[in-house]
Order: sequence, then C-alpha cells, then structure tokens
Amino acid sequence: MTGEPLVTAPAIEIAVQDAGGTAIAIAAGADRVELCSALVTGGLTPSIGTVLESVEAARGLGVDAVVHVLVRPRAGGFVYDAREVSAMVRDVRALASTGIAGVVIGAMRPGGTIDERVVAELIAAADGLHTTFHRAIDTVARPSALIDTLAALGVSRVLTSGAARRSIDGIDELAAMHDAAAGRLEVMAGGGVAAGDIPSLLDRGLAAVHLSARRSVTDPAPSGPGGGAETIDRTDAQLVRGAVAARSAWRSA
Repeated sequence: MTGEPLVTAPAIEIAVQDAGGTAIAIAAGADRVELCSALVTGGLTPSIGTVLESVEAARGLGVDAVVHVLVRPRAGGFVYDAREVSAMVRDVRALASTGIAGVVIGAMRPGGTIDERVVAELIAAADGLHTTFHRAIDTVARPSALIDTLAALGVSRVLTSGAARRSIDGIDELAAMHDAAAGRLEVMAGGGVAAGDIPSLLDRGLAAVHLSARRSVTDPAPSGPGGGAETIDRTDAQLVRGAVAARSAWRSA
C-alpha cells in the first residue's frame, strides 16, 4: 500500500468537498479525507484546483499523504462506457502528480460483477497510489462474494455499507467481508455512520470508518436564480471530533 502513511487502525476517514473541509477534518483529529464534489449525489470527481488546495491545506497542518480523491465522472450507476472510462483514466493520471495519497475508484458490469478490465486500467493509471474501491460494491446483495476479485486486482481498501442503507444495518455483511479479506485488503465501513455506531462497527474488526460529518448551512451570499440552492454543506468539526472520540473510547474500553 504505497502513497499513504502508516495509520494505527482503526482509522477515521472523513468525506469532504473542499480544502476548508480538509483542514477542518484533519485539525479535528481525522486520519485522512476522501475529497470529492457533489456529496449529495454520492460524490463526483473534484477539480484539480480543489485537489491541490486540499493537499496544501493538509501540509499546512503538518501532515502529508492524507488526501484520497474520488474518481467518478457522473451521478447514477457504475457501469461506464468507453469515453467515461477514458475520462476516469485521464483523471487518475492527472491526479497522480498532485501529492495525494490515493484514489477512490470503482466500476461494475451490468450483471452485478466488478468490471475487472476497467478497475485494472485505473489501478495501472494510479501508478502505485493507494486504491480504494468505492460503494459501487454495495449495488450487489452480498459484497463479500466480490472480495476475492478485489484482492486479486490489488485493491488496497474497500468502502462499503455491507449493502445496507446504513453501515450499522449491514454490520453482519461487513464482518463477512472482513473475514473474506483475511488481511489481503482493508474493509472500511461507510454509509450513514453516526458516532454512536462506531464502537459496534469496530468490534467487528474493521480497519476504518468513513463518514461525511457535514452540516447544511445557509450561504450568506445570494445565489440568484441561476446559482442553485441557498444552503451549502460544510464539514463540521464537532461531528469529526465526536467520531474521533468514539474511536478513542472504543480503544480504551
């Protein structure tokens, strides 16, 4: 697993949408961030400028290689055509020179299996960066059945809710994924995670938990008729600290 500093498991990962969110999450004790745009859609690839600002924000706090970037070209499902695959490969190649720790990727076939050819292309484009397979895996009923494929491809980590709406509801499948992985890759719980869920999730041996820790706030600047919603999501330091505290309490229990 190159491109990422050693973190004493279990780790806390926060999904953020900008450099400000990166700074807030790291300052509040998160181990790493997943950077994306449009979290309301499940996340899309952020701009290169946003990536560079986020890397610099983390370095300004004295840490490096903690930013992982989502590569997803559009909302919707995870079966991609040739041009979408080409766009993702180009994005990964461009991101590889920005100082990030890794990329968050995924692609499926229509029948509910992993698109091994596409994932292999993306891993090759990552050129040694840490790779996380995202929640495309939760489109199947039993993600644990796909662990061998991910391990054979060389994926470093999988982000999953255990195919449930909320990770805590998929806890048995998450445990099955952890057992199937047998140390070949990390299983990280993500999807509707609240601080109160973290001890129960970690009791199942998971390597990390992932949450967005965001609140909707009113934008003081007028958006106008072409500017979209009047509220924006911001990373909330208190929610991040709550997750970190829950992990600490679990460790000391």
